Amino acid sequence: MLRLSLLLVLLALPAGAAPLSGVKTAELSARLYAAGVAEGDPVLLIAAAKLRKSVAFRGPDGEAPLRWEAMLAAAEDLAVGDAALLGLISDVRAEGVKGVASGPMYSIGTLASGGVDRFPSVGFAAGDYAEIYVEAKGEADLNLRVFDSRGQLVCADTDPSPIAYCGWTAASGGEFVMQVENVGPLDTGYALMTN
Repeated sequence: MLRLSLLLVLLALPAGAAPLSGVKTAELSARLYAAGVAEGDPVLLIAAAKLRKSVAFRGPDGEAPLRWEAMLAAAEDLAVGDAALLGLISDVRAEGVKGVASGPMYSIGTLASGGVDRFPSVGFAAGDYAEIYVEAKGEADLNLRVFDSRGQLVCADTDPSPIAYCGWTAASGGEFVMQVENVGPLDTGYALMTN
């Protein structure tokens, strides 16, 4: 199980690529966490927590819906009696938080079931790769849509999951509108991040 977990973590990381942006790191940590919970695998949970700890969430409450401390607590529950894994968990807890230099991150409040939040006038430069990541807890189902200044859909992530990601290269600089929709049955807290 340990070897398979480590292989999955390594396969999830781009080989020889530049370091992941804060947005991609947050997304990868959420996916690793979901896989770790589904498989009952503490190694995936530890890797998810380590990645999540490196992402700086800034905003009104400074909190992410899914925190690294909760990820480690879940890993600890699965690692009872395994001194090596408990040591890794302890190491991740002791590491300093690095923060993100890739741009602003915003922690947003709650969204009612069926509710929509729109964030108008978010500027992205022409030719630069733009990223937006939205994350909620548990069984939430969030959709993300991005429109250009003419109202044309630029990017959408509408799969049934608590995370949504859009990435595109803006052909021309300008203002974009981000729209987050909660299509799940319950109100949910969520975080929205941009690069």
